[in-house]
Amino acid sequence: MALRFDILTLFPSMLRAVLSESIPRIAEEKGAVEYHLHNFRDNAEGVHQAVDDRPYGGGAGMVLKPEPIFKTIRQVQPLAEQPAHLVLLSPQGRVFTQGVAQELAGKPRILMLCGRYEGFDERIRQGFEWDEISIGDYVLSGGELPALVITDAIVRLLPGVLGDDASAEHDSFGPGLEGRLLEYPHYTRPVEFEGMRVPEVLQSGHHGEIAKWRLEQARKKTKERRPELLDEE
Repeated sequence: MALRFDILTLFPSMLRAVLSESIPRIAEEKGAVEYHLHNFRDNAEGVHQAVDDRPYGGGAGMVLKPEPIFKTIRQVQPLAEQPAHLVLLSPQGRVFTQGVAQELAGKPRILMLCGRYEGFDERIRQGFEWDEISIGDYVLSGGELPALVITDAIVRLLPGVLGDDASAEHDSFGPGLEGRLLEYPHYTRPVEFEGMRVPEVLQSGHHGEIAKWRLEQARKKTKERRPELLDEE
């Protein structure tokens, strides 16, 4: 059964432009995923269909109103048999990692809400049981880019999406590596380029020695660039 994504956004064309390319497109064509984009402005009232308003108590910026988002979620949830796992994209959420991607890849359906402006009316948080997720300690203009990051990380973990399912296992932070290690170096033809050569061990055809070299290189790179990951082993 395909993993269904329902993404609530004010800019569906922004998302579709990316989801229709590369691995996300391949995943959809293979029937591993379905992407359903919903513009919650369609449920806003008034001539101008305003989705935001000034915050009570004053302050800078505008805040997303609860009415159009509540209405959209209640319309979208019954569109599939499985209730969606609700993801609120927010800098206040738990940090997105490869482990979280693997967790979400096991869900049958995911609904993500992309915010905009200064933030959400707090009643949006209170009205539903959200899994709040942040892609890092910085602020973006909206939730569309985080939604794409999370979607891409998930779909490439689904069986049959990548040409070789082992590719995902050997990514940085993937389950195929010993512990939390950065990925080992890769080489392809030609053997020599501008004086730089492919290591002899990779040309040897000796799979045991190649595996040993790759693990050593992964540990070396992790120690140099992300030593705190080795402390977590």
